Amino acid sequence: MSASVDTSRRGLLLAALATLPLAACGFRLQGIRDLPFQTLYVNAPRGQAELVDQIRLAVVTQSSTQIADQPSAAEVILDILENKFEKVILSLNSAGRVREYQLRQKVSFLVRTQDHTELMPRTTIEIRRDLTYSDAELLAKQQEELTLQGEMRSDLVQQLLRRLQALKRPQAS
Repeated sequence: MSASVDTSRRGLLLAALATLPLAACGFRLQGIRDLPFQTLYVNAPRGQAELVDQIRLAVVTQSSTQIADQPSAAEVILDILENKFEKVILSLNSAGRVREYQLRQKVSFLVRTQDHTELMPRTTIEIRRDLTYSDAELLAKQQEELTLQGEMRSDLVQQLLRRLQALKRPQAS
């Protein structure tokens, strides 16, 4: 019985020693973000439900900030001013057919209080991804494009959260 206890202690000790280099380099799990406000309302034009839902989900799951249903109930309001997606031809092959596209997503937003005091002026986040294309693999390339769009939206939301995290705490009025 003492041999199994010694083995489990050794395993625990080895696991602890293995994590020391990670702690020394500053690594830490993403965990909870400290946003400098308690409540947030996401205000966006119609047709932006997918982006708004992803922002709300990220705020709720990655921070202690609550999402308000009305602007009057929020300490801070995130105004989505523009959400634009483009698919641009990047290169052509020798036959003049598309060989590569570039996918671009640009979101402009500002952060303000209820009394319209700007905490963050109009800010734009732009994400680009290159997509190779082939007529012979049409269905696969369509699926790859949809996957890239989802990843771009996720990256965009994470960048937006990092910018919200860097905000100065709003002053009580």
